[in-house]
Amino acid sequence: MKLQNKVAIITGAASGMGKAIAEGYAQEGANVVVSDMNLEGAKAVADAIMANGGTAFAIDTNVTKDEDLQRLFDETLAQYGKLDILVNNAGIMDGMEPVNEVQDARWDMIFAVNTTAVMKTMRIATELFLKQGHGVIVNNISAGGLHGGRAGAAYTASKHAVVGLTKNTAFMFADKGIRCNGIAPGAVMTNISASMTNISEYGAGKQQLGMSLNPRVGQPEEIAKLAIFLGSEDASFINGVVVTADGGWTTY
Repeated sequence: MKLQNKVAIITGAASGMGKAIAEGYAQEGANVVVSDMNLEGAKAVADAIMANGGTAFAIDTNVTKDEDLQRLFDETLAQYGKLDILVNNAGIMDGMEPVNEVQDARWDMIFAVNTTAVMKTMRIATELFLKQGHGVIVNNISAGGLHGGRAGAAYTASKHAVVGLTKNTAFMFADKGIRCNGIAPGAVMTNISASMTNISEYGAGKQQLGMSLNPRVGQPEEIAKLAIFLGSEDASFINGVVVTADGGWTTY
């Protein structure tokens, strides 16, 4: 039980990697907050966790709304009395557009979900962590946050920004009992492609050039195992690191 009695918020936890992380955390003894815009899906995840002997509750959260984010943390404290781990997993894809095709509305939405919401949850969590003297943040970032050819301009820029935010936060609070790390998954079997609309033919074609090098598609549970490690005391000396989990894709 690597996370026994820990309290963890996981955003975007109704499906995919977020669901696997929520389930994995619960299996390791954590009290889990299953946060997602899809409340029905979040409830299904929480119910399954409880049916398996874990502890969880679901909450609907639009991460682009300040009132939803504050309610997320308020409800967590009301239910569990504390917060130990924040996992920022919620995210959306762009349409693979290169910079000359990016529309303002797309850019603004991608950054609102993938970057600004991450900053805001980290801001709230950090204040809690400073008061209690400890806390862990795990940001699910993407290989697109480390490389230029895995998505469009907006998504790539939004995830690169979270890499910087992760490293800066780790540096700023390394002596305050707060750790902040990231995960950079490669191709993983999730439903994030459902968030893609008006896909750029040119951008998608360029992005596909790297797909032939991908040795295989990962499973959400494989990413969850890394998130468990980074959230646990096993990773007590790991801070400010973004760990690539892509089966060797980006080594080529």
